Amino acid sequence: MAGQRGKDPASGEAVVERLANDKVRWVQLFYTDVFGGLNQLDMPRHALDAEMFRSGVPKLDGSSVRGFREIFESDMLLVPDPRTMANIPWSPEVGRTVRFVCDVRLGGSSEPYDHDPRGVARKTEKILADAGFDTSYWGPEIEFFVFDRVELVPSFAGVRDAWAGAGYRIGQTEAPWDPASAQPTIRFKEGYHRTPPTDSLHALRAEMCNILADDFHIVMDAHHHEVATASQSELNVRFDELVPMADHVQDVRYVIKNVARRHGKVGCLMPKPIYGDNGIGMHTNQSLWTKGKNAFYDPDDKYGEVSQTCRYYIGGLLEHARALCAITNPITNSYRRLVPGYEAPVFIAWSKANRSANVRIPFYHRGRAAAKRIEYRTPDSSANIYLTEAALALAGLDGIRRKIEPPAPVDENIYKLSPAKRKQFGIRELPGSLGESLDCLQSDRGFLKPAFADSLLDTYVELKREEQLELNLRPHPYEFYRYLDV
Repeated sequence: MAGQRGKDPASGEAVVERLANDKVRWVQLFYTDVFGGLNQLDMPRHALDAEMFRSGVPKLDGSSVRGFREIFESDMLLVPDPRTMANIPWSPEVGRTVRFVCDVRLGGSSEPYDHDPRGVARKTEKILADAGFDTSYWGPEIEFFVFDRVELVPSFAGVRDAWAGAGYRIGQTEAPWDPASAQPTIRFKEGYHRTPPTDSLHALRAEMCNILADDFHIVMDAHHHEVATASQSELNVRFDELVPMADHVQDVRYVIKNVARRHGKVGCLMPKPIYGDNGIGMHTNQSLWTKGKNAFYDPDDKYGEVSQTCRYYIGGLLEHARALCAITNPITNSYRRLVPGYEAPVFIAWSKANRSANVRIPFYHRGRAAAKRIEYRTPDSSANIYLTEAALALAGLDGIRRKIEPPAPVDENIYKLSPAKRKQFGIRELPGSLGESLDCLQSDRGFLKPAFADSLLDTYVELKREEQLELNLRPHPYEFYRYLDV
């Protein structure tokens, strides 16, 4: 007689049974808000039943989450994804703890919520599949700093502090300005691939990678010191499909901050914390596939072995690059990175192996169909990764649908081209501020509508304009240096 079929290992019943067998004490439910913030609810294991993996956990007040619901419609659900179970290694004294990444749904109807970034990414995967691309692969490169300390003078706790003035001080023993350094320092722009002891964070990065691999089940490819001083670092995660990769990026950000904190340091993903040195980007590699075939690869293409589909995809990215900045570079500090001279892209162009273009075709090897991809170099690590991947995919797909042919590739250092030469190449500039990028999004948002609800975009723009206004209202410390004697 045939044996009884076992439970689907990804079913709610199987997960609940496993949690009990593994003597899990606490379950954490993670979800992402509109602006990329990771939020968390903790439940004792016995309070989570199998049905909640289908119908959701009724524990979310949407009116308390910026960019979600109004107070009169605030009951919402968190639906755990059983495939995302991971171990949380901190605080073993409270008992074994696991977490699940959740989708957000509306209370009452249990419908997907239009403002849930993970839901937008899921919808985008379906749009790609309907267009004939059953798989897409994504590989964001996650850069960050680890500082010994960051002092805000004074704290920004109240209005009176804003009247009194403000400033900041960064401490990091690798940095040439830090008087506490008792080791060799790294000069500006000379940190790339440095070795210990000059690279002071080698062991800390390895610890982060071990936790991501062992507890979060993420395949790691590499880690290294980046170009800037003050422990600028990069972690490389193995490429994955759109939604899983976005989950991984949120995990990486979470682990960076927690490991740094446990060592008494500060994990920083702000794009441009240091004046005069490189900022941190999130270069996003991507490719589209159909039935196991890379749609971006053409071995007969003489330039970069890229297909016509890939060229149209690039055309879409370049066409919408200025509007994309509102999502890929979403904070005021983002535009302190997007300036000439620091490897961050400023100009809208494409090329192979050229890091001054904002769309690059990596070209390390010839004849490798599986490796063919494009790298979009504009985003930074302050971006909501779910919305970023979705917006890039929709821009590229718009290029494919409309057959947008990109300008000729630029195989020169664009930073050194004259304005006349840039005009000859058809090279435009990225926005110079958050306000300008929001203006661009307002005038060019139709390509996002297949997955982005109008209410999401309206809310996003409104709240981001408030951020811009708050910065504009406050005097900057440099203004005192520059203008105190006027």
